[in-house]
Amino acid sequence: MASLQFDQEEKLFTTFYASQAPLLDSMCQSLQNRIAELLGGAGGVAGVKVEGRIKDSDECLRKFANKYRYALEEANQAYAIHDHLTDLIGIRVVCLYEDEIWKIAEQIRPSFSVIEISDKIAKVEGTDDSFGYKGLHLDLGFRAEDVGLTPDTTLLVRQFELQVRTIIQDSWSVLDHQIKYKKSIPSPLKRRINVLAALFELADREFRQIRDETEAGLQSALDESALAETAPDTRSTARDGHAQSELNAFTFLKIVNHFFKDFAFEPAKVDSFVESIKSWSPKINRSEFNSIVRHQIGTVKKYKLYFEDRNDSLKFNPYTVIRHCLYLSDKDTYELALRRNAKESFDAWLEQNTPPSAGV
Repeated sequence: MASLQFDQEEKLFTTFYASQAPLLDSMCQSLQNRIAELLGGAGGVAGVKVEGRIKDSDECLRKFANKYRYALEEANQAYAIHDHLTDLIGIRVVCLYEDEIWKIAEQIRPSFSVIEISDKIAKVEGTDDSFGYKGLHLDLGFRAEDVGLTPDTTLLVRQFELQVRTIIQDSWSVLDHQIKYKKSIPSPLKRRINVLAALFELADREFRQIRDETEAGLQSALDESALAETAPDTRSTARDGHAQSELNAFTFLKIVNHFFKDFAFEPAKVDSFVESIKSWSPKINRSEFNSIVRHQIGTVKKYKLYFEDRNDSLKFNPYTVIRHCLYLSDKDTYELALRRNAKESFDAWLEQNTPPSAGV
């Protein structure tokens, strides 16, 4: 029975916590699994991590004493400690980007009853001189069947706290808890803490913008069914002094998607391959690369048919075709594009066939 005697209620809570700990652990794991399932379905957010925890007994008592005890006793209102702890069970979802936070919340909310929402992102961003912990907290109610129990099971704990943060917000929260003094400290030290928090906030924003601009560049490359330029021979245009766009992952994709329409180019492989091309020819640009592939691909495709006809287990993928195009355009510059055996085989075929379009 609730009372105003903190020592008595502390002992009752300790007993309650010990008796409920196994069930709390089981419910926490069930909620963690359920939320992971909700986020892993159609329209889910990639790269999320779901974690669960039961708040430590001593931490529960400290929180109650700091947050609720004084007001309840001043109001002469009897209390049972566990009735005021909304986060005995805590589930944390860590995502990659800040604009995914509310999307995640909206995917989870319909499966539970919403008790309270605390948008700490809006709270921090609503000031012009405050930085620090950001995230979205939701107090959610659950039913017995939500945690794998029969509907008629009596639950002494019927709600949990859901925290949704970005990986950067989560990192800041962990580090921020290691700073022992943050308020009554010398101004220069306080300023350094604020600067550090602002850098974390800036990193969140920059990662999101880099993602958006990368996706826009990739989408532009994938949507371009034909090259935007007629790609004249860049040796002459370079001599005329016309500026040329650089060869990068996006411009590379615009070109190769034209020549290899049905091939899925993986980002990591594209990134590495373009860097290799630029290491062989540091001054190569988009137009020059396009010109090389356009002029040499006919010859290379003929060799591809010849090679695959004689090597049933070996096939030319688009990267192999491009390597041969580069080597054919300038054997000295792109000597490293092919391995020794590949060069010897290609050179022997070229010598016998002497295709008119081969050579520099």
